[in-house]
Amino acid sequence: MELKDHRVIAADPDTVWAALLDPEVLCRCIPGCESLNGSPEEGYEAVVVQKVGPVKARFTGRVSLDDIVPGRSLTISGEGKGGPAGFARGSARVLVAPEGDGTALSYEVEAMVGGKLAQLGSRIIDGFARKLADEFFSRFQEAVEEPEEAEVEAAQADDTEAQPKKGWFRRLTRR
Repeated sequence: MELKDHRVIAADPDTVWAALLDPEVLCRCIPGCESLNGSPEEGYEAVVVQKVGPVKARFTGRVSLDDIVPGRSLTISGEGKGGPAGFARGSARVLVAPEGDGTALSYEVEAMVGGKLAQLGSRIIDGFARKLADEFFSRFQEAVEEPEEAEVEAAQADDTEAQPKKGWFRRLTRR
């Protein structure tokens, strides 16, 4: 399964690049991610729980950042084993470039599954992979973009921040 898409993020390229290398951002953006430990240089150990159709599995595996061209591009690759459910493997080639006042983020995703998951059929798997990629990059965009003024005021008025607010990564990098 292959997927290509493009987003414009309302943040400068340096902020977007820093977020791509930040394990906390990656953990919050990967749907179902329970833990992500490691570094961009050594790679990460990850635990992700996903339900695909009737099959729910806890995947343990590795995530690595490869083919890094600082400030411009990288490949996020991951492979996980879900016990009897099978395995999942995927990669996303990510390109970062200035666009107007923001940053153009382009990505090409490839995904493959095996075992019980592969028996679900390509329509279910392809739809799930598209949803997963879209959710990851939507969460990433929300984490990096500048919060709207109304959201900042609401966050200041409400000290009970159960969910991270939009633009949380950018606010952290300004301190």
